[in-house]
Amino acid sequence: MPLPIDVISVQSQVVYGSVGNNVAMPALQALGLLVAAVPTVAFGNTPHYPTVHGGALPIDWFEGYLSDLIDRDALRQTQAVLVGYLGGPAQAASLARWLGELQPTHPAMRVIVDPVIGDHDHGIYVDPAMIDAYRRHLLPLAHGLTPNGFELECLTGLPGNDAEAVVAAARSLLTGRTEWVVVTSAAPEAWAPGEMRVAVVERERVQWLRHPHIDIAPKGTGDLFSATLTGHLLCGAPVAEAAARACEQVVLALRRTYHAQCAELLLPPAIHAGRME
Repeated sequence: MPLPIDVISVQSQVVYGSVGNNVAMPALQALGLLVAAVPTVAFGNTPHYPTVHGGALPIDWFEGYLSDLIDRDALRQTQAVLVGYLGGPAQAASLARWLGELQPTHPAMRVIVDPVIGDHDHGIYVDPAMIDAYRRHLLPLAHGLTPNGFELECLTGLPGNDAEAVVAAARSLLTGRTEWVVVTSAAPEAWAPGEMRVAVVERERVQWLRHPHIDIAPKGTGDLFSATLTGHLLCGAPVAEAAARACEQVVLALRRTYHAQCAELLLPPAIHAGRME
């Protein structure tokens, strides 16, 4: 019998640091899920350091990794595909073709896309063509999306400074298969001192979550958020509850990183130990 894989995590791989699959794998495994990691890029570290080596995986390798999962009959019980940082538009197109081929035989498999584009602090830090690649190839296949506020604006072309604008922009993405959009770092003009907000937008309901603002900004918090949210969804939580649990884990990670004064995100102790309630 093949390995009973629960989640396919398609995102970056680094030698040094806590981003992409380095974060997603332990977060999902701590919830008892078996994960297959498909790398999109292989870097020595994230590109914000003075030196970086590596790059996007060759497209034939990337497509081969995906087809090998089918050839190994590894997707019998796969519940979700989590998509994070991609190496370029060609990968987005290839991944969309693969997902499209799977959907008729795996109708219950959820596709959750974290559309990594950039943030308000640094602007766009991927190939700008990725914005159109997400729109054309992956958003139509996604059951759920986890953009930050900046990425929501990029994908929709709509403003997102206040709560009303965030909800309107998120709802413009609720088409086709997409059931929900969870926006992190949402509506900064509405934040009270010392807090941040997350919007959970569904067709019939909007819920706002608040969490403390920790004065540190390591890379990888979005990857931890989307993986933890996905894991709790697969464990049966409604999307707002899953998002709240993800917020809790991100805050725990940021507090641990802040107190250690570490340059890289430190995972919460429960994830680090391989178990999460």
